[in-house]
Amino acid sequence: MNSSTMARKLRLCVAAAGLAATGSWPAMAAGAMATGGITSQPIGHYDFCKLHAGECSIRPSNLAPAKMTNGLMRKLAGVTARVNAAVKPMSDMDIYGRDEVWAYPDKDVGDCEDYVLEKRRRLSHMGVSLADLLITVVRKPDGEGHSVLTVRTDKGDYVLDNLTDKVKAWDQTGYRFLKRQAIDNTGRWVSIRGGQQVLVGSVE
Repeated sequence: MNSSTMARKLRLCVAAAGLAATGSWPAMAAGAMATGGITSQPIGHYDFCKLHAGECSIRPSNLAPAKMTNGLMRKLAGVTARVNAAVKPMSDMDIYGRDEVWAYPDKDVGDCEDYVLEKRRRLSHMGVSLADLLITVVRKPDGEGHSVLTVRTDKGDYVLDNLTDKVKAWDQTGYRFLKRQAIDNTGRWVSIRGGQQVLVGSVE
């Protein structure tokens, strides 16, 4: 990645400089994050659902977390690296002329939500249940909003992030987790206990 691309990525979704890299998955498993009740849907996802209604009314039948294996971890790491390399970071304002547009990065440009959507799509096509691929809103250490993909497994919840190619346990990211998709309905969102009110646009 050249310096210009890295600078844009950091400017769009700046991460804390001190986020620590983690080791292999058995050592970093930290359990599942505790979720609360139904909460507001981010405005970007609401608009996305108006365009892709079929993707926001899926009710997975098997709600058990995915079984973590070396094979699954290789899938997660591989998809993360490939999508991060393929998509050029660019703000919604630069692409669409407005903020909070969630879309698949089919033109190989996008912001953090777009990376999440593409990773979710690829992993779903590889057989991972949508109950285990959850779009998640977090707050970075600098207070700015950000989106990542949470992957539920029997060894804990892991995060795929456009700011790093490393697959990390959710509590090793340095983020404050606010809300994520419900496991039983792709159009609903639940709060994450211990989080805060989101300071980004949402549909109440």
